[in-house]
Amino acid sequence: MPSGCVSRERGKILIIGGGPTGLGAAWRLNELGHDDWELLEREDRFGGLASSRVDEHGFTWDLGGHVVFSHYRYFDDVLSALLPGQWIEHVREAWVWMRDRFIPYPLQNNIRYLPSDELLECLDGLLEAHVQGDTASPSTFADWIVRSFGVGLARVFMTPYNRKVWACDPAEMTSQWVAERVATTDLKRILRNVILQRDDLSWGPNATFRFPRTGGTGRIWNAVAEQLPPDRLRLGMEVLRIDSDSAVVHVRDGEPLHYDWLISTMPMNVLLTRLAGCDDLRACAETFTYAGTHVIGVALAGPVPEHLATKCWIYFPERELPFYRATVFSNYSPNNVPRPERQWSLLAEVSESPSMPVDRDRVVEQTVEGLRAAGLVPARATIESIWHTFREHGYPTPFLGRDTLLEQIEPALCARNILSRGRFGAWRYEVGNMDHSFMQGVEAVDRILRGQPERTLESPDLVNAVRA
Repeated sequence: MPSGCVSRERGKILIIGGGPTGLGAAWRLNELGHDDWELLEREDRFGGLASSRVDEHGFTWDLGGHVVFSHYRYFDDVLSALLPGQWIEHVREAWVWMRDRFIPYPLQNNIRYLPSDELLECLDGLLEAHVQGDTASPSTFADWIVRSFGVGLARVFMTPYNRKVWACDPAEMTSQWVAERVATTDLKRILRNVILQRDDLSWGPNATFRFPRTGGTGRIWNAVAEQLPPDRLRLGMEVLRIDSDSAVVHVRDGEPLHYDWLISTMPMNVLLTRLAGCDDLRACAETFTYAGTHVIGVALAGPVPEHLATKCWIYFPERELPFYRATVFSNYSPNNVPRPERQWSLLAEVSESPSMPVDRDRVVEQTVEGLRAAGLVPARATIESIWHTFREHGYPTPFLGRDTLLEQIEPALCARNILSRGRFGAWRYEVGNMDHSFMQGVEAVDRILRGQPERTLESPDLVNAVRA
């Protein structure tokens, strides 16, 4: 048995949540022929944060700017088998909008586009950071930013952008999560790009990605669910309380459900508040910090403007604009709009937290105004639909003390035969993409049934460095 887990029969495995992690666990259980399991999903559809919606005018929207790229051959094979011939392949074209201009991403490789005074400020900071060469472990994400990029790039882009994404000061965040999630610097490469006036867009694990032809990202997870035994998938099942002593889950409007093992994908802070008789763990719930996300879809008449025709998504660091990212969503698939070539769509994201609140009554209006101000929505464009949703749990903040807290909570949960997994279930943003999340579910099952290690959680840097 894995360390820290009690010896209880592996019989009934109960899964809470029908997003990528829960479905990954269900997929693996079905694949291995383990018949005693059940999945509970609170909402009326599968996919969780990776699900999609169709609005009253027929426009498809994701719950954020999701793209499919992978660190795992297993994940690739599952998706290819599920939707053969139903993918659109893309070469990523990401940009930054600032100082009234588009700059190729990553910004540090393309600082030649900045005004001359800021270009010099960024170069000075990069050279100073390179000369200092501090090898000590940074204490905060803010510290890591300055050490990696210098004070110029920190001021111009890195700090304001990350503050908008996380709705949190980088000084209140650990740097342990960074790994491949933030493009680092190559001073020689940056200098060559400046001197040779060369664009550089190739960084990152998602330089190419794919997207379903129809149904948005949610089509992936519906396809997974369609391949699973329907009698073990239960929608509309909200978990109210978990009694780990008697291994029973209590749901709204339903009979109590027994389990031998519980794989929970609900946010860890929520899970802790629903554990009966575990006051020490419940007290930890208030320690977690996270950002909520407003997702605003704007659908427009006509063809996509020429200056956006090949762009995938754009980052917005400046505080005058409320959104931190906008995706040209109709570029992902023409079927995201009802009348391709005669309509197009944008998907904007706005973060909020108690320390950085958002005017919820005006966030849609402010977003549309911001899209116009940035030139993404032409002055005379006809808006055909506006769609808005808010997800309370959008980003699991890697807050200071996160790892120490998780090291306390995870063994205590495992001792009760509870594995908390997924983007918010594990609270490890560094392995919170769709592929990571799906594989967390797969690996949780392999741990329970086969005693195998969970590579994604135990070795995130290794997983992100190679294709498993």
